[in-house]
Amino acid sequence: MAKHIVIVEDDADQRENYQVALEQRGYQVTAFASKESAQEGLLQIKPDVVILDIIMQDNIDAGFQLCSDILKRYPHIPVLFLTERVEEIDRIIGLRMGAWDYQPKPVSLGFLAEKVATLLRLSDIREAPQELEQTVREVGQLQLLEESRLAQWAGQDIEGLTLTEFRMLEALTRRPGHIVTYDVLAQATHQHYVSNNTISTHIRNIKRKIKQLDNDFDAIKSEYGMGYRWMDSQ
Repeated sequence: MAKHIVIVEDDADQRENYQVALEQRGYQVTAFASKESAQEGLLQIKPDVVILDIIMQDNIDAGFQLCSDILKRYPHIPVLFLTERVEEIDRIIGLRMGAWDYQPKPVSLGFLAEKVATLLRLSDIREAPQELEQTVREVGQLQLLEESRLAQWAGQDIEGLTLTEFRMLEALTRRPGHIVTYDVLAQATHQHYVSNNTISTHIRNIKRKIKQLDNDFDAIKSEYGMGYRWMDSQ
């Protein structure tokens, strides 16, 4: 069965272009022109990936509001923001909400199709990690399941870890005890432009999620003006 992609975009030309490009790749695509129509439609379907604009009609936060609704209903569905809102605070809000990716407009249709394919592949892996022959990298109490992009702390899943946060954990723990610079961490996110403040937000999110399992977690150390280092206590 074809994977089902939902697009929510109020610009008719962009919406049609995205839909045609993805249908040509063999996906089933449902497109909505507003937050309200998407909210109603998503009561009837469970998509495999959702692509969201943020500003729709007179509502400058429509995409954020819709993302929150979607992830409450389907917490593990990949959400991709595709938007003209490219300020750092917007990226932080989107990623903090649980979006898997945040891309600025304009975007080539070929790139969009490849991005969707990547999100689907990672989603499939995360849905059935037990079926994979996993490469597990252990750093103290941290376990990184590299194929499924999942992480565990002391054998327990780190809930809600985003793909970007997993990539940053990979970079941080590659050489424990050594400083990982802001530039290296930015490259690890695979985003177009990532500021130091955005990186710090990701680090805070990682710490918070691990602290839900271990309130004494303190392995990530800030190095003022340079970056962070992972200090393995074991």
